[in-house]
Amino acid sequence: MVKTFIRIISIISALLLAVSCNSAATPNEEIQFVRIYATSAAQAWLPDVYSCAPPEIVIKLADDATSADLFLRIGEPDFLALPAYQIDSEDILIVTHPESSLQDLNKEEAQALFAGQVEALVVVWVYSSGGDVQGVFERSVMQGRSVSSYARLATSPKHMSDALSNEVNTVGILPRGANPGDLRILYTIPDVPVLGLVKEEPQGAIKEILACLQK
Repeated sequence: MVKTFIRIISIISALLLAVSCNSAATPNEEIQFVRIYATSAAQAWLPDVYSCAPPEIVIKLADDATSADLFLRIGEPDFLALPAYQIDSEDILIVTHPESSLQDLNKEEAQALFAGQVEALVVVWVYSSGGDVQGVFERSVMQGRSVSSYARLATSPKHMSDALSNEVNTVGILPRGANPGDLRILYTIPDVPVLGLVKEEPQGAIKEILACLQK
């Protein structure tokens, strides 16, 4: 009788443990991870991604674009092989220190300045080739002409804005949202698309996030 009672208690305990384990596992099974990568210029849209994510979605920042479920960038890449969705637009600006002697530029003057064909003692700042903002600038302004070999390289819009704010005789390129407000605008590339790129036609959480971002 005692052995039977102990056996019943053991069975009940095992059942309760199994129920407890299953209850604890269920929420974890429902959580989905979405990996996001944004260029330094497109990181301003990350808060919108977090706001648009459904409650069961956990947003993780990917180390690079190739490992991301959703890739944010400004402007189209040179070769657009992935499905892309416009989530916003942004102006790309050529800006200078507020005390600079430079005046408003047209496209030809901007080309000459960044190509190093202007005698004015001005230091030009650009981004590395292949960057999204640099790509927009090269296609829209330089149009096949090479940037001066004396140009300085900025690693991000924040680096660019700091450099231009600290040196009078400088000129560089910024998204409008990255302009701290005191840099003077010389030339504007308007309405550049902000894109969300995905590896395949969006489904589930990715589709929901993109639809929210487009509103």
